[in-house]
Parts: sequence; structure tokens; C-alpha cells
Amino acid sequence: MATAPARAGTFEELKTAISRQYPTLPKQLQRIARYALERPHSLALNTVAAIAEDAEVQPSSLIRFANALGFRGFSEMQSIFRTHLVERSTSYRERIREMRTHLRSGANAPEAVLHHFIESSIQGLEHLGENVRAADLRRAVQILAAAARVHVLAQRRAFPVAAYLTYALNQLEVRTQLIDSVGGMQHQFAGGISADEALVAVSFRNYSPDTVEIAALCHARGVPVVAITDGPLSPLVQSASVTLEIGDDSSQPFRSLVQPLCLAESLVVSLGHHIAEQPSTRARGVQAT
Repeated sequence: MATAPARAGTFEELKTAISRQYPTLPKQLQRIARYALERPHSLALNTVAAIAEDAEVQPSSLIRFANALGFRGFSEMQSIFRTHLVERSTSYRERIREMRTHLRSGANAPEAVLHHFIESSIQGLEHLGENVRAADLRRAVQILAAAARVHVLAQRRAFPVAAYLTYALNQLEVRTQLIDSVGGMQHQFAGGISADEALVAVSFRNYSPDTVEIAALCHARGVPVVAITDGPLSPLVQSASVTLEIGDDSSQPFRSLVQPLCLAESLVVSLGHHIAEQPSTRARGVQAT
């Protein structure tokens, strides 16, 4: 007789349990898992019917999903999401409701579009502060500080993040190389990355196959990989020495770059502080002046 999975008691434990069980779940339950990890505040606030409609599943699938995670019913699991939301901010519920009302109004004037993206960016930045763990950020800084050279890889929507990181790290006098796709040479360039260097790989849904493959190849050769991605189900996670999650909401038709650029800037400035605080043991990747 199969043993029932242990019931998570905290939001972090629940996130870990969902990520761990995701590969073994049926497709309908995988869809709910993505919804739960990408839109935890919607799952906390909405009714079963609304969540089922948003996730494009049957309401009964939500109960099955909760049971698969060791809960007696969906409301028991939802209470963990609600507790997390209350602990995060008592005013967050009102802001989300206000934004949803605004979206239903269908306003399409340029100023309304601008305010919509401002509200979305504010919401995304608050999610960013919630999703990025201090220990992971410190670990990423340590990896970059110890690297003889930093290589940065991203394509498509994520490319501006890589371009900024390359520019800003070079401004810090950290040897940094952007791996781009000019001439289709990205695999050859990545093949020359050694274990005393580091790779920063940036990708979001739908993930760039080249970025995922190169990160995996570097990881297999012992190269430290810092992944900037959207959540624990990203294929970059399995290749990463440390993962920085922005918690992006893939349901949005136009996904913002505000969160990953804010994270990238924080990473650069934190590395700058680290270098300034340890002048006698500056990283091998810092150029001599």
C-alpha cells in the first residue's frame, strides 16, 4: 500500500513539494502545479471555480492536486497560500482586487495602458522580493567573485538582461564575456569555459533550448552556473549551482523585464560591495587597474 505524501506545513515546504512531485503528476495536475508556483496570490484569493477556469482544468482536479500533496482537500492547501499572503502584506489583497477590477474595465487609452504596466511592475517587484532568497543571492555573489571570468548567456526576451549584466560587470572591472548567437558560434564559445570561470544563464518561459543546453553542458564540466529564471520548474534549475527566481507570471500577455533587470542590478551592486569589502582577496576575475 502506497504511503501518503507528507503534508507541507509552510509555503516554502509546499513549493518544494510541488517542484519535487511535478515530473510524476498527470498533465492536468502539472498545469495546476505551474499555476500554483507562478500565481500563488491568485490561488490564495480566488475561488475553486475561478482558479479552475484560469488554469483551464476541471474543479475536481484541484482536489486531486491537493490530495496528491497530502492534503485532505483543496481548502486545506489553499490556507497555506492565504497565510503566506497575509504574512507578506495585509494590503496586498486589496491591491490585487483593485488591479483585477481595472483589467475587467477594458480601458485601452494610452494612459490607462501605462498605469496598468506600472501596477503590474509594482506587483512583480513585490513578488521578486518574496521569491529571491538572501542565501541564494549571497551564493551568486560568491560564485561571481571567485570566477576567473564570467560568461553571460541569454536569448530572445531575456537577452537585454544579459546585455546589461555584461556591461555592468565590465564597469566593475570584472572580466565578463557575452555569449551571443552571432554566426551561430555560441556552443563553440561555451565549450571553452573552464571550471575556474562561471556562467550566468538567463531564460524564462518559453525557455531557450540553446541556453538550457549550454548551461547543462557547462554544469557537466564542473563550471559553476548562476541561473536567473522564473521558477522552480525551469529546466535551468537542474544545471544551476544557485537559482535566482523572479516568480514571473506567465499568464500575462506582455511579461515585464522590470523584475529580472532589478535582480541583475542588485546582483551587480552586491558584487561591487563584496569586492570593495575584500580588497586584499579580490577575485581572480577582477582586472588590474
